[in-house]
Amino acid sequence: MDSVLADLENQRKEVSALKIKSYLCIAIGILTIVAGIASGTFAIAGAVIGGIMLITGFVLWSKTNAKFYQYRHSFKQGVIPLVLKTIDESLEMDYTNGLSEKEFICSQLFSKEPDRYRSEDQVSGIAGKTSFSFSELHAEYKTVTQTKNGRQEHWHTILKGIVFYADFNKNFNGVTIVRPKDMGAALGAWISKAMPIFNSSDRTPVRLENPEFEKEFATYSTDQVEARYILTPAMMERLCELNKRCSYTISLSFIGSCVFIAFPLNKDYFEPPVYKSILTSGFLNEDTEVIRFMYGIIKDLDLNTRIWTKN
Repeated sequence: MDSVLADLENQRKEVSALKIKSYLCIAIGILTIVAGIASGTFAIAGAVIGGIMLITGFVLWSKTNAKFYQYRHSFKQGVIPLVLKTIDESLEMDYTNGLSEKEFICSQLFSKEPDRYRSEDQVSGIAGKTSFSFSELHAEYKTVTQTKNGRQEHWHTILKGIVFYADFNKNFNGVTIVRPKDMGAALGAWISKAMPIFNSSDRTPVRLENPEFEKEFATYSTDQVEARYILTPAMMERLCELNKRCSYTISLSFIGSCVFIAFPLNKDYFEPPVYKSILTSGFLNEDTEVIRFMYGIIKDLDLNTRIWTKN
């Protein structure tokens, strides 16, 4: 590990130096052009010199991007796999791929389908008897408004974070969805129950016996009996404990033979630093922590206890 980090540190310093030089050249170029125009007398000279600095800055920026992608590739191919193996030998990462858009839609975690979707950094493995995977992703939908200046596009985030999925060792007959119990979810549940004609799907609200779980989540299912078999008192307690450890309320779906869990996050993981040395102790702590957290879900939810068998 030490030799890998030492080589990466040299790459990082090169990327950092190039970035700083490119920023300086672009800034000096803009200031020179503005100063020349402001003086009037040196407008042409300012434009020529400033233009040269801008071109130099953009050339350096292009070189910086190429160097950064090499550095990023080395980091994800050389460092992250070593971290994964310290947790479990079965863990592997494919940083170029993630949860597919089709799988994201099929998970039914969210009612909106994305118009723009990106997923990467897929980590997969086996914990005990349970195979699992998780990926970073950013899913967005688009709205268009008509203004006096024309049509304007607006992008809204469906989820920016991590989606975890694991084998549940049961082929579900129905679909059970657990979402944060915000005002919209609560109102939707009330409308569906009070006026079934407004319920656009065959999923109906599920009333459960855990007050803490009911306070945090709204549950819908196409099979009320199966939903209660899945969300046992012990499972609801575990989900509440898992949710407490997260910054934002999680969403879940039980579909096919898998459980999907969405974790909204406000940062990207598994990315190499540029302006901070990778030789400092603890620079991998956050990445290691999120891997251990995801790996620990199997134990947290007791997924290795096979209370069902697949059909």
